Amino acid sequence: MTMTPKLKILRVDASGRYEDSQTRRLTDKLVAQLSSGDESHVVNRDVATGVEFVDAAWINANFTPEEERTEAQVQRLSGSDALVDELVHADVIIIGSPIYNFGVPAALKAWVDQIARARKTFRYTENGPVGLLEGKKAYFVMTSGGTAVGSEIDFATGYLKHIMGFIGIHDVTVFAADQLMRHGEQRIAAVEQEIDAHFESKSASAA
Repeated sequence: MTMTPKLKILRVDASGRYEDSQTRRLTDKLVAQLSSGDESHVVNRDVATGVEFVDAAWINANFTPEEERTEAQVQRLSGSDALVDELVHADVIIIGSPIYNFGVPAALKAWVDQIARARKTFRYTENGPVGLLEGKKAYFVMTSGGTAVGSEIDFATGYLKHIMGFIGIHDVTVFAADQLMRHGEQRIAAVEQEIDAHFESKSASAA
């Protein structure tokens, strides 16, 4: 009997809050929907606990050919390599991000800087950069207090879509629990229903 490979999910949390985090609440629900039936393996990456920033030593190591790197350079890139490996091996990427001051949290930007690696997640060609992680699915859970997701002052959602596309991930679904200062629990409940409806629709189309 052939065993069906488990769905490999990478969950990236960026909310600085833990208790009463609406972002994490919705991301929990999304993960639960994707991992129902115990047919998945979930890797949790909580960037809010801290991600290394790119510095001169990191840049020098990254631009040194792998076969020429010193032990210190290999060590300097080890954290980035681990984050890239998580991304490469995932079938589905879930990013839960609040919108802070119209953009993504600094910790999530630091994660992006660590995983956007030439020759690992994208490559340069005569026609420009090409993403290397095609065939993956991404979900975003975006929350905000006042910024409308998709508006001209939302510099977070479009940025994350661009980054995913840059590394080859073009299939992106966004669940937006925005303007919570105005809509609060009503908006959260609506997005929970959107998540349920999304997966019910997928199940129906697969039947």
